[in-house]
Amino acid sequence: MPRSSWGPEAGVDPEPPRDCPLCPRLVAYRAENGAAHPNWFNGPAPSFGDEDAQLLVAGLAPGRQGANRTGRPFTGDHAGMLLYATLKKCGFATGDYDPDGDDDLQLVDCMISNAVRCAPPGNKPETSEENHCRPFLTARIAALPRLKVIVTLGDVSRRNVLKALGLKASAGLPGHGTEFQAGPYVVLNSYHCSRLNTNTGRLTPEMFEAVFRRARTLIGWSDGRAA
Repeated sequence: MPRSSWGPEAGVDPEPPRDCPLCPRLVAYRAENGAAHPNWFNGPAPSFGDEDAQLLVAGLAPGRQGANRTGRPFTGDHAGMLLYATLKKCGFATGDYDPDGDDDLQLVDCMISNAVRCAPPGNKPETSEENHCRPFLTARIAALPRLKVIVTLGDVSRRNVLKALGLKASAGLPGHGTEFQAGPYVVLNSYHCSRLNTNTGRLTPEMFEAVFRRARTLIGWSDGRAA
């Protein structure tokens, strides 16, 4: 199917406005966090990375003390430590990572985004919130002209990516390490790099790295390229 057929809905920007009003529960939660922590970002966390990326990493939603605090995906919470260390090891990032975002970290041929851009209470967005935010994910994907591979972090992210591409949530198999074609893209699914998954051994650094090594191969990076 031609890539053009996967374009965003008319008039939808890849990034929601700073004061996005679409989800009343999330708006109220933003206001609550803003009152308690006025120095936090407290808004839809924008995507981060290379606008010409061949790899997109799709998470679920910002953490309250992670991207909701710092304004950068996977920055400030436990998950970011493993994600950015793995991206750097595999050649998709340079520089040093700081959990407050006070660093020189840059992504290489990679962008990170979330299916839901605002932090949800209890880290669990509702289905209606996923639906409201999905046009931004569709637009974000379509705005990456060289995109080849999408790594989904967790099954909810996988389902949202498939729906953003106009496919059924059942179009690709769940589970860590699954790989399937979704329109013009290859989707690689991983367990989420959450504290729960890493502390219990459900996801090991080696398992996580293998997903991004596979992404390197699918993108066509040569063995000699720095990693």
